[in-house]
Amino acid sequence: MATEPKNHGKPWTDADVQKLRELAKGNTPTRVIGIKVGRTPDAVQQKASSEQISLKPTNQRPYGTKKR
Repeated sequence: MATEPKNHGKPWTDADVQKLRELAKGNTPTRVIGIKVGRTPDAVQQKASSEQISLKPTNQRPYGTKKR
């Protein structure tokens, strides 16, 4: 079985929610957001939903690609 994220079972802090907002605004995938805030992708989706943060892409360019 996979190891649990570092913040598993802990309440979300204001800093965690702010980082979630910034990463979601930057078109970051849910899995990557989860890694950066120490949560599972499902936990990220739940918190985004409860905070009314949209995780839908803001543009069509995939995360991590650079314009040439």
